[in-house]
Amino acid sequence: EYSCEYGSLKFYALCGVGGVLSCGLTHTGVVPLDLVKCRMQVDPQKYKSIFNGFSVTINEDGVRGLAKGWAPTFIGYSMQGLCKFGFYEVFKILYGNMLGEENAYLWRTSLYLAASASAEFFADIALAPMEAAKVRIQTQPGYANTLRQALPKMFAEEGVWAFYKGVAPLWMR
Repeated sequence: EYSCEYGSLKFYALCGVGGVLSCGLTHTGVVPLDLVKCRMQVDPQKYKSIFNGFSVTINEDGVRGLAKGWAPTFIGYSMQGLCKFGFYEVFKILYGNMLGEENAYLWRTSLYLAASASAEFFADIALAPMEAAKVRIQTQPGYANTLRQALPKMFAEEGVWAFYKGVAPLWMR
């Protein structure tokens, strides 16, 4: 009747796959809009509005320029979705077991909030390196055009810290 047993490894894996598909694909689909938004934030004089931002980007980089940063977006948000959806279920069951069945039901809203926050903590750690690379690719002209160019350059310039400087703002969000 069911595709898998609740709380089984297959259950967690399916939740993680759902996260990869829902977060990775949707965020990758809106990369052009995200690219223009980031550029507007970094250089509002050049990118005056959404429509102007699209126009400037296409004039300077061609239509392909709108896809800049797609790879770190796909990888990063897929990892975030995997952790967010998968760990949410892990923490929900873990915290529910700690509370006991009756208290887990009585305190279910708080339990879901705690499970969600716990999952997001790890999901943002998984996302941060790719988000850092994406922002540099999209907003620093000449820095790097691809993920393969950005990662070693970031590491050489700043070490591992380059990939996690943005994790605290992600947690605050």
